[in-house]
Amino acid sequence: MSESLFADASKRLEQALKYANISEDAIERLKYPKTSLTVSIPVRMDNGSLRIFKGYRVRYDDTRGPGKGGVRYHPSVSLDEVQSLAFWMTFKCAAVNLPFGGAKGGVTVNPKELSRLELERLSRGYIDAIADFIGPDIDIPAPDVYTNPMIMGWYMDQYSIIHRQLTPAVVTGKPLSLGGSLGRDTATAAGAFYVIETLMPKFDQPAQNTTVAIQGFGNAGAHLATLLYNAGYKIVAVSDSKGGVYAKKGLDIPSIRRFKDTQKGLQAIYCEDSVCNVVEHEVLSNEDLLGLDVDLLIPAALENQITETNVHNIKAKYIFEVANGPTTSAADKILAEKGIYVFPDILVNAGGVTVSYFEWVQNRSGLYWTLEEVNQRLKQKMVEETLKIWQIKQEFSINLRTAAYVHALNRLGEALSAKGTRDYYLGS
Repeated sequence: MSESLFADASKRLEQALKYANISEDAIERLKYPKTSLTVSIPVRMDNGSLRIFKGYRVRYDDTRGPGKGGVRYHPSVSLDEVQSLAFWMTFKCAAVNLPFGGAKGGVTVNPKELSRLELERLSRGYIDAIADFIGPDIDIPAPDVYTNPMIMGWYMDQYSIIHRQLTPAVVTGKPLSLGGSLGRDTATAAGAFYVIETLMPKFDQPAQNTTVAIQGFGNAGAHLATLLYNAGYKIVAVSDSKGGVYAKKGLDIPSIRRFKDTQKGLQAIYCEDSVCNVVEHEVLSNEDLLGLDVDLLIPAALENQITETNVHNIKAKYIFEVANGPTTSAADKILAEKGIYVFPDILVNAGGVTVSYFEWVQNRSGLYWTLEEVNQRLKQKMVEETLKIWQIKQEFSINLRTAAYVHALNRLGEALSAKGTRDYYLGS
């Protein structure tokens, strides 16, 4: 991970500050993370050897509430990456008006190389190391890349053992049987779908005439593909970490999902009951997928996928960022010059943290909601904040990313100023 990732992430604020109502004191506070933690996690491997893994947790800002953010397990995890993700989470929570600050965590590991027992030891060891750094009123972890409800259950259990009391609200994204929320597993995809459905009519882009390519067929990407497919969009390409498939006539998403669940790979197939037939398709790389001539391009994998190097290959009309930070600031400028609309991650993928908030509320109240209630509240939140950000875009004639940051900055600035600023203390 480049050391400049955080510096690049910070550039998102430059344009937004011209339009935001925020004090110099607040701007200064937002330049730096509140606190960062780096830990070593010793894990006894199945063969008896001892390995040490590096772990991180960054709480960027907690002015509006406890830190909130996922934990990812990935070989490229670094402090710079985690700090950048915590920065984005700060603005994401403010953009959709959640009473949270921004945080993020990670462990530098390839989880695919670990046995299930080793994965559990690593996960419990991570919580042992950061237990004093998190809590229901301090910082609340959640799933991210290569972490899942089972791992969140281990987190909650280990934290509860350490503190000698059951504490379900310390972690979100847990299994339902351990206090998880209905709808959390599909929340990121559902939130993105509501944003797409809210904005596409403004461009006279009906679903049945819209082609879609999705980079990243993990939890968020696969669920979003299903939602779009069921709504009539034509999904022509999907990819995972090993590569992708493309069919101009469109892909049968339910069949592809069933195939991946059983075979752990992608194949363009059509299944009717138990009979599956391979359909004509092209095999393509993740890079090739980004350059397809489609209406909607949805990066749903990792950050820094669209850069100065490949941005000139982008042909899509609209980009919806389901991944965190998939587009660099330099690429953003070129996309704007090409007339390509980019709908930013801090809005598009905010469904996950929104339902994480719902789970936290349910854990603290002891009152649990139905799936219908969760989805209704999520849709209301996503549509409401999307329309507010669209209004800011129209008012100042700026792009959607800048408008989203303006929206978030205004809320953060108000909270930070409530604690006192230079103007207040000088009586001006």
